[in-house]
This record gives sequence, C-alpha cells and structure tokens, in this order.
Amino acid sequence: MKRVYYNGLSFKPTGFILAAILFFGTYLLSSCTPTKSSFYFKTLQKDTTLSGMVNKDLESKIVKGDNLGIIISSLSKEEDLLFNSVPGSAGSAFLVDQDGNILLHKLGTVKAAGYTRKEFSAVLQKSLIPYLKDPIVSVQYLNHKITVMGEVERPQVINMVDEQLSVIDAIVISGDVKQNARRDNILVIREEDNQKKVKILNLEDHSIFSSPWYYLQPNDIVYVVPDEAKRQRDERRSRFQTNFAIASAAISLLVIILDRILR
Repeated sequence: MKRVYYNGLSFKPTGFILAAILFFGTYLLSSCTPTKSSFYFKTLQKDTTLSGMVNKDLESKIVKGDNLGIIISSLSKEEDLLFNSVPGSAGSAFLVDQDGNILLHKLGTVKAAGYTRKEFSAVLQKSLIPYLKDPIVSVQYLNHKITVMGEVERPQVINMVDEQLSVIDAIVISGDVKQNARRDNILVIREEDNQKKVKILNLEDHSIFSSPWYYLQPNDIVYVVPDEAKRQRDERRSRFQTNFAIASAAISLLVIILDRILR
C-alpha cells in the first residue's frame, strides 16, 4: 500500500484520513462555547446576614372589583344562615361594586374599599353587634391570583390564599424553572392605574430580597424568559453532532473503499 508523506512523517491513506477526522472533530467540539452556570442567589456569600428586607407583613387594601368571601358566625345559627346566604351573592361571596361597596343583610350598603381584610372584619363585627350575639367575621379574597408562564414546568394561575406571595414561591409552586430558562431575567408585569408596569428581576442576585417587587400583587403576571443563547448553542451543537456523525460515516465508507482499491 502506498504511503503519504507529510513533514517527514509517513501515513497510510486510511490512517491519514482517520487522523484528520479525529483532529477536526476534536477541534470543533472543543470550540463550542461553554454554557455559563445558572443558579439562584449566585452573588450570596456564605455565612452572611441580609438587611433591608421587604416588609412581609404588608397588607393589601380592598379595591373595587374584589370578590370577598365573608363568613359570619355568632351564637345564633339561624341568623348566621341569613348573613351567609344573601340574594344576589354566590353563597358567601360578595362583589365590591364600582363605588367600593357591598350589600350585606341587615346592614345594607357597606363601604369595603380602602380597608385591609382585618380592618374590614373589625368594621363588620362592630356593626353587627346590635343584630348578633358575639359576632365573628372572617374576610377572604376569592379572586386574587397570580399568573405564571414561560419556561416553568407547570405554567398556571395561582390563587393567592395568603396576603402575600413571593416571586420565588410562585415559581416553586409552578415546578421551578426549566433548564433552558434565565434566572437573571424574570419579568413581572403589573397593572397600576390603567398602566402596565414591567420589572425585570434577577434571581441570581441576592438583592432580590430587598426589591419592592419581591412580593407579588394580585393579578401580577410572572414570565420566565427562555435562555435564547443557550437554546441556539444547543441547536448548533446538536446539528454539528448530527452532521459530524453523517460525515464520519461517509468518510469511513470512503476509507474502506480506498483501502480495497489501493490494497
């Protein structure tokens, strides 16, 4: 079999071609851009104390359009049924009208907007004392929700059972972010005064804990942005691996044919 000479070194044709395949394959694979590591609170130092935290005890105010779940209990069960099932309401659900009021048995029109749930409960309890013995009032929001979408395992609408819900809790409830998601580019879309406000949160930076957007508000939309650069790298790597496998198979076949011809 003839040999090929290059820089004083000799190769058989088959060995030369296979060496070239290995060289270029190794070069192309090593030239792929490494993926940056992405994880939560990347900037957080070990054994540290954070200050300037957002007040987690902040209570939201009742606004027009809120759907309130109001449960009234007292020592008179018969009277309780009248309060908890009012014509025009869905059971114990009361819609705050455009004037900020609700309509309640015995009390008539009651101003609700502007109070927190605890404040409104106290107002109702005091107003019901002439009609009920030892009244107890519980007020809950029935229509407060958060929408989580984008690169999470389970995009969904989350009911806000508690007064507040952090952006991290919302993401965890939705199954956490996917591998191709950007933790440093979480969009929160909020409606205030007929305007849409958009805030970009970086969950890799521990300063998120002091952001006024850390705790979500009712009707917020959380959008987890995909890592487009990583997706493109993965696509290029996948295409290269496929093309390299096809080219390797074709060249291997050609080497076998040449080997048979030159033998």
